[in-house]
Amino acid sequence: MILAFSIVVVICSLILTGLVLLHKGRGGGLSDLFGGGVSSSLGGSSVAERNLDRITVGIGLIWFASIVALGLLYKLGN
Repeated sequence: MILAFSIVVVICSLILTGLVLLHKGRGGGLSDLFGGGVSSSLGGSSVAERNLDRITVGIGLIWFASIVALGLLYKLGN
């Protein structure tokens, strides 16, 4: 069980790293490479940016829950 949660944490960490790099910062980001800069110059955030935000939050919650589960498993194991 600990191995499964450890694998989930590693995979979520890699995905989160990629998703954070895709977000647009103040001066633009990697999301501009995929056309995010064209629609975001109109003032509002695009649908793609909002979906990217939702996916990032979802993966972050999975990552957090896995960390908590690992902590509980380690505490119960010792």
